[in-house]
Formats: sequence, structure tokens, C-alpha cells
Amino acid sequence: MREFILETCVDSVESAVAAQAGGATRLELCSNLVIGGTTPDTSLYMAVKKEVSIPVHVLIRPRFGDFCYTDHEYEIMKNEVKTFCEWGAEGIVIGILCPDGTLNKEQLAGLLKEAEGMSATLHRAFDMCEDPKQALEDALGLGFDTILTSGQRNSCLEGEKLLGELVAQSDGRIVIQIGGGVNADVIRTLYPLTKAKAYHMSGKISLDSEMKYRKPDVNMGIQSMSEYEIWRTDENKIREARQVLEEL
Repeated sequence: MREFILETCVDSVESAVAAQAGGATRLELCSNLVIGGTTPDTSLYMAVKKEVSIPVHVLIRPRFGDFCYTDHEYEIMKNEVKTFCEWGAEGIVIGILCPDGTLNKEQLAGLLKEAEGMSATLHRAFDMCEDPKQALEDALGLGFDTILTSGQRNSCLEGEKLLGELVAQSDGRIVIQIGGGVNADVIRTLYPLTKAKAYHMSGKISLDSEMKYRKPDVNMGIQSMSEYEIWRTDENKIREARQVLEEL
């Protein structure tokens, strides 16, 4: 494949460096990837920009959970978009829904206005829309460049049918970027079925904490997760995906 996008979602400098070394063409930078990602702070953003040369798109998501936001949350999002625009981010990754499952076009237009021409991706809030094909047209009308989607399923392999339909509907007018369980094997499987040329993956592996002394009876976060497990992007997983894209 001569033209493709291989975006890696990262929430640390270490993962960003590994993603670039593996051949990612751009990054989606967030915090708290373990809960689906939230907005990173500017210190993390600047540390990543210092270490990588590929484009960095910043996730704007004020909290875990649904994509219907309060007025206070929306104002925070607007300020964050403006800040990252001023700090030189190449793109933003956003999504807001109305209670009825449609895109909140008014609020999204407000965020895009603050972006001042940055690339804009509609994130997987799209996968929670009531009518994905109408949402695609709405995203186009708003001026989005990319839609990140798993085909409205938990994994992109399960969403293969809708993904193919969305790529056909887009007809080159907007990029359909496949996410949700992407790896080298998944790309090899999905490309012939969907013809999608853009993919999004974390390539994460679990690393054991360097802590020797451990307090087993105290938990600082989600009780089902170990305090001593670190998720990081694996350079080799990204390289394998890149190789598949280059061979297709």
C-alpha cells in the first residue's frame, strides 16, 4: 500500500518514542489509556513533542464515561482545544453526542472553531451514535478529516461489515480510520474486506512494575487492576503492523 495512516494511541513519552521507532505515522496523545483515554496535560504533550518528529493529535476528553457533557465540561474542552492549538499540536481528536444519540453539531462546531484549521478526528463517540451513516454525513458537514471507528462493535473484526459500508459511503471524502483491537493480523484480514487505508492501535504490552516492596492490601485505583502493572506501546507490534501495510 503506497499511502496509509498508522496512528498509535499513547499516554507516555516512552510509548511515544516506541511508536515512532516502530514506524507509526502519527500519534494520538492522551492520558489514562487504561480507561479509554482522557485529555493529556501540557507537560506530557511538550515532553512528547521534544522526543518525536511525527505529528501529534491530542485527545480532548474531560472524563471517563459517556460523551454527553455538561456546560462546565464543554467550556473546559474548548479551552483545551485552544491551548493545544496554541502549543502547536497538529490535530485534535474529539466527540460529543446529544442525549438522542446524534452528534452534537453545535458544540462540535464550537470546538472546531477553536481548532483554527488543525486536523480533526471524530473519535469513537461515533460508535455510540444511533445512525452511523447519518453521523458520517454530519461529520463531513462539520469539517472533520477523519472518523475513528470499530464499526460500532467492541472490536473492529466484529464490525467488519459496517466498516466496509462506511468506507464505500465516504468515497474518499473523509478518512475512515479503523480502531478497536487493531494489530498486524487484523490489518491483513480487514484490508481486503473494507479497503480501509487508515488504522489506529495502541500496540500495548503489560510490564511488571520495578517496585520490589509491594503493599497487597491497599489499592489506589480500579480494584480489579494490579497497582504493579504498567501498559506501554511495544515497538515491535507497531513495526509488524507497518510491515503489513507496506506489503498490501
